[in-house]
Amino acid sequence: MTPNLPKTELKRVVIIGAGFGGLTLARKLSQRSDLQVVLIDKNNYHQFQPLFYQVAMAGLEPSSISFPLRKVFQSKKNVHIRVTEVVNIDTTANVIETKLGPVEYDYLVLATGADTNFFGMKNMMENALPMKSVSEALAIRNRMLQNFEDALSVETVEERHGLMNVVIVGGGPTGVEVAGTLAEMKRHILPKDYPELNFDSMQIYLYESSPEVLEVMSDQSSKKAKQYLTDLGVNLRLGVRIIDFDGKYATTNTGDRIRTNNLIWAAGVKANGLEGIPAEVYGRGGRIKVNRFNQVEGLPNVFAVGDVALMTEEKFPNGHPQLAQPAMQQGELLAKNLVRIIKGEELRPFVYKDLGSMATVGRNLAVVDLPFWKFQGFFAWMTWMFVHLISIVGVKNRLLIFINWLWNYITYDQSLRLIIKPKILKEKEPTPVLEKEIA
Repeated sequence: MTPNLPKTELKRVVIIGAGFGGLTLARKLSQRSDLQVVLIDKNNYHQFQPLFYQVAMAGLEPSSISFPLRKVFQSKKNVHIRVTEVVNIDTTANVIETKLGPVEYDYLVLATGADTNFFGMKNMMENALPMKSVSEALAIRNRMLQNFEDALSVETVEERHGLMNVVIVGGGPTGVEVAGTLAEMKRHILPKDYPELNFDSMQIYLYESSPEVLEVMSDQSSKKAKQYLTDLGVNLRLGVRIIDFDGKYATTNTGDRIRTNNLIWAAGVKANGLEGIPAEVYGRGGRIKVNRFNQVEGLPNVFAVGDVALMTEEKFPNGHPQLAQPAMQQGELLAKNLVRIIKGEELRPFVYKDLGSMATVGRNLAVVDLPFWKFQGFFAWMTWMFVHLISIVGVKNRLLIFINWLWNYITYDQSLRLIIKPKILKEKEPTPVLEKEIA
């Protein structure tokens, strides 16, 4: 197989990854006729990561937060999409090796994002439930719903507790949002679906090694989120780490053992590196060190944006937060700087404009930190919904999500509690030969 890309005299920009940074860059460059853009991703769709948890908790369908890449660029003749994985990068020959074959580039942009970081804990890798893709979020949904079905038929109380109890590791926005949503499901939805189960015995634990949840946000928001979670019945375990999970018991650094079959890992990320990038340019968290123009150290025609890029500013000595906004802002500026490079003009350095941060805890409960204002409660919840709605790619997706949210708000219910598992195809067995045919 071969990528079979059209030959051109135009400068070719190859972008690896269609996350927030890669997609923003590709959309900006698609407006120019003097560049050829090649967008490479292992999926044929863009994923809206901030709402993965709602797929995992059966609040949204996976298709609502995913958007086909080809639809984004339908009318853009200078954009070529290839669904494949990158195997290696030859920065000397300006060629990347993919599973479809080699692709040459004039300028290469790494926008590969980040994946779950289990910090080398083997048992955690094998038994915990990560949530860094739509497919992983769907796997959590399947697991949780199947557990409640199985809990109806187990013989011992211990087995039932194991199926129903949930441990969430990580007190950042993802962990808080999962815990709050699950607590509301336990209160309003699950008892109606499973009247034979006693949900008073179901325990939801949130473990965070820091002394507070949402530590990256203001003290005001952190304290309010803690209050919201406590009121919802979440068991907060702050300043405590989970150090092991064998699939049935989660063990803490204080020696406690919690009976659960379900451990959702939202505790850390590591950048997705690529073979061929020199080892010395990798920094903290596997991120690639770049200058203020997003150029990889020592490689002037290779760039990195978003979660995979480690760029330091005075306000961000350890790099920018691995969120959507830094990635999108870097992608937008890099599009302009690539044009400046081709024209021989002076490049403009990146300066991150912090637009604020927010997290939702539950119905009418959210916290918002803006540069000029910090607020919580119902208005914060409405703000959170508005910001996420306008950030979704595709009018249809926005409409679907809004209808789902509105229905959930009015009815205290969701209609997406479906266990959808991929069918495992078995090898076709030989057709049995009848005795008559033998005769």
